[in-house]
Amino acid sequence: MAILKRLAETGRPPLTFTFDGRACTALAGDTVLTAVLTQVDHLRHSEFGGAPRAGFCMMGACQDCWVQLEDGDRVRACSTYIEPGMRLQSVPLAPASTPGSLAATAWPEDDAP
Repeated sequence: MAILKRLAETGRPPLTFTFDGRACTALAGDTVLTAVLTQVDHLRHSEFGGAPRAGFCMMGACQDCWVQLEDGDRVRACSTYIEPGMRLQSVPLAPASTPGSLAATAWPEDDAP
């Protein structure tokens, strides 16, 4: 069941995207977070215990709304606009690592100065 219900701005053009393989609709100008939460009750599960997460600060500061695109890129759901045909995953792909090590692909926030 959706956690958000659209009350305003219902006249914007609709677009389609997929979330965990499920066909979904959103409106042009929605953020990924809005688009997903008007369809389901959570965005992802916490990597630190498995609890469902639905974003936290809603302004790109807390790192709680990262989701993965089908190609492996990660985006912040609260500050990324949904695009037609976008394919999103709540469960991240397995990180690339060197056999026998704990090294994984860097996350975008690792590049911050």
